[in-house]
Amino acid sequence: MLVIRAITLDDIDPLIEMARQVGSGMTTLKPDRAMLGERVNIAVASFAQAIPPEERDYMFVMEDTAAGRLAGVCAIKAAVGLTEPFYNYRIGTLVHHSRELNVFTRMDTLYLSNDLTGSTELCSLFLMPEYRTGSNGKWLSKSRFLFIAQFQHLFTEKIIAEMRGYQAEDGTSPFYEGLGRHFFKMDFNHVDGLTAIGKKSFIAELMPRQPLYVAYLPDDAQQVIGQVHRSTQPARRLLEQEGMHYEGYVDIFDAGPVLQGRVTELRAVRDSVLTVADEGQPAVQSDRECDVTLVSNTRIDDFRMILTQACAGGTQVALSARELQLLHCQAGDPVRTLSLNVRKNVHG
Repeated sequence: MLVIRAITLDDIDPLIEMARQVGSGMTTLKPDRAMLGERVNIAVASFAQAIPPEERDYMFVMEDTAAGRLAGVCAIKAAVGLTEPFYNYRIGTLVHHSRELNVFTRMDTLYLSNDLTGSTELCSLFLMPEYRTGSNGKWLSKSRFLFIAQFQHLFTEKIIAEMRGYQAEDGTSPFYEGLGRHFFKMDFNHVDGLTAIGKKSFIAELMPRQPLYVAYLPDDAQQVIGQVHRSTQPARRLLEQEGMHYEGYVDIFDAGPVLQGRVTELRAVRDSVLTVADEGQPAVQSDRECDVTLVSNTRIDDFRMILTQACAGGTQVALSARELQLLHCQAGDPVRTLSLNVRKNVHG
């Protein structure tokens, strides 16, 4: 069976193996032992509440308990940009008007911005190819929202997620080739690697501070602004279902969109239910809607989550002995539940 749980120090080696399969464009999951080792240490301290809330980086792994291996990873950074700069481009508009010539033009511009500093960030989502079946990807992505719903007080009001930008078949980024290369004089993967290990001062040193006119960029660079990598399209849809949306901020290297949401408007915060675990099988009743459901325990120091069939509307959720074991719970313990799929409102 699969379980999503807080990462531990024992997960470093399999995490590095997983990171080797990620590919370029995800700066938070590079197969660098020093960087990932430090990150796991911070994550363990985060779940132990041994460091201040704003410094925490909660990493979760999906574990295949039968095979004894990791199937996926995802994370929540409590606040970005507080110890190192956090840059994005904000898409703006400049208007030029000449009454004499009767010319009116609107020009899209890119502003180098630190506007999103301090936001909580969803990041590092990766599922091993052999586990990309059924609801696994959807569950892994949405698990973070249930954690936020349970521990809402630990996060900022604004949640963001930087999506991987569009890349051509050969792995090049049209946006980077059309803009960034002129200033950085190095390959996209090299720049991506530098930012992954926290070396970001060169961005401020080399990037122009004045607004850049989008119309000056090559056509292929213009067309991919705000577009996601082909393999990232499902992840974007899932985040939008949970209450996040695009507001005109993009990554400065590949122009991938930054999705934003307010914690109080997230589906998990609005619709998840704090209930009590019971041992048994879900009793399917005609007057109760049963659905595939995320169920988590309520412990930050040993956070665990499963996916099961459960019926809404009851005072308890029925779980098998094996499911209770995976959650490190007993009958009578509090658990939080959220339907995996967004329920459509049907009005008679």
